[in-house]
Amino acid sequence: MKESVFITLTNGFKDKLYRLAKRLLVSTEEAEDATQEVLLKLWRNKKQIGTYKNVEAFAMTMTKNYCYDKLKAKENQNLKIVHTNYTDQVPTLQQQLEAKDSVDWIEKIIDKLPKKQRVIVQLRDVEQYDNAEIAAMLEINESAVRAALSRARKAIREELVKKHMYGVS
Repeated sequence: MKESVFITLTNGFKDKLYRLAKRLLVSTEEAEDATQEVLLKLWRNKKQIGTYKNVEAFAMTMTKNYCYDKLKAKENQNLKIVHTNYTDQVPTLQQQLEAKDSVDWIEKIIDKLPKKQRVIVQLRDVEQYDNAEIAAMLEINESAVRAALSRARKAIREELVKKHMYGVS
């Protein structure tokens, strides 16, 4: 495989690798390192890339495993998921503050979820992978993905309802 073909192939998903690493490792620098390591491993094994059914899913699995290994090595349990809303129009300062407040609340709620639920929410709701792809990446079955996602969303919803109902009579 030529370098230009490899770059074209990986450019389509390298940002997703980075975002997953960033969510798991929190640190921008560590996420960049993780992404670089995964891409380097793919490059070293470029002769085998043609044998993979889905190179992107394989790379996401590699990223997840690399990040878990880093976290285990550091014994760091500070996993963090941040979701940013993207929009074409420029929001007002008030809208920006409200959006940041909402993201902060959801972030706090998600931080309380079990590790597997946090990762599944990240992959499904932020990265937009389907359940089959998530199941392959996490090496679990699809019904486990659906169940964990349902539990995570229910917990997030319940906490948001509590927050918004606070002080309402």
